[in-house]
Amino acid sequence: MFTQIKTAAQRSSSTFLADLIGVGALAVMLVVGLHLPGIV
Repeated sequence: MFTQIKTAAQRSSSTFLADLIGVGALAVMLVVGLHLPGIV
């Protein structure tokens, strides 16, 4: 099982940065969305 996880991680390493940027963008949108009612 550990070998399968290791292999999957190695295969997806090329998209890891793009996924990380996407997660960061979603987190920013969530924080902004939650603070919007207090701003307006």
